[in-house]
Amino acid sequence: MSKQSDMLKALSSLDAEGMSIEELERFNESVTGFTKTLGMRFTKITPEVVAAELHVSGDHLQPAGIVNGGVYSSLAETAGSILGLTRASGDLVVGVNCNADFIATVSAGVIDLEARFVHAGRSSQLIEVHLHHRGKLVSRAMLRTMVLQKPAEPPKKDKFAE
Repeated sequence: MSKQSDMLKALSSLDAEGMSIEELERFNESVTGFTKTLGMRFTKITPEVVAAELHVSGDHLQPAGIVNGGVYSSLAETAGSILGLTRASGDLVVGVNCNADFIATVSAGVIDLEARFVHAGRSSQLIEVHLHHRGKLVSRAMLRTMVLQKPAEPPKKDKFAE
């Protein structure tokens, strides 16, 4: 089984209390791709809320020495998508719109974030994400996701392959 399928299984089978500390540690160790490159660490995952943190490094800064707005958007979409997966019954979730407001600048330290549902439907979800630095709101994002139902059987052949 792949790390991604293990992650999806863990997210779709959460109870109301969410992941234990040990499960969160395993989850954070299994993160791959852009989430790993970004460097975010999940601190709470339940069906109601996903919390995470990012230790700001020089890689997150724009030339002016402040966190790049794309970092805030990426954190919001990642945390929101993880939250969406907790209610997707094993289906996939993809972001279709992410609108972020940048309220204050950050140049060092830790950004804490929390994602919560505004609406959790069967085919679409609306998730609000608040990002804080030292207790101060620095960005707010709204993420719209679409739940993609997995096909019963994978396609036999890639229709675009020669």
